[in-house]
Amino acid sequence: MSESNHTLPIDDLETVYDILASAIDEVGEDKTELFLVKLVLLNAKALGNADILREHIEMARQDM
Repeated sequence: MSESNHTLPIDDLETVYDILASAIDEVGEDKTELFLVKLVLLNAKALGNADILREHIEMARQDM
């Protein structure tokens, strides 16, 4: 599994979680899926590495 050179401290992860939760509440249940897809695509473009994104998707699918 590839490792990113960038890591986020726990406090920042908690902030990201709070921002994401608020955004999901704001867009509403009927648009949550579209919002999350758009967010992933924007982050994929910023990441610039399809292989790492593929690994992250696999990690997120585990135990679902």
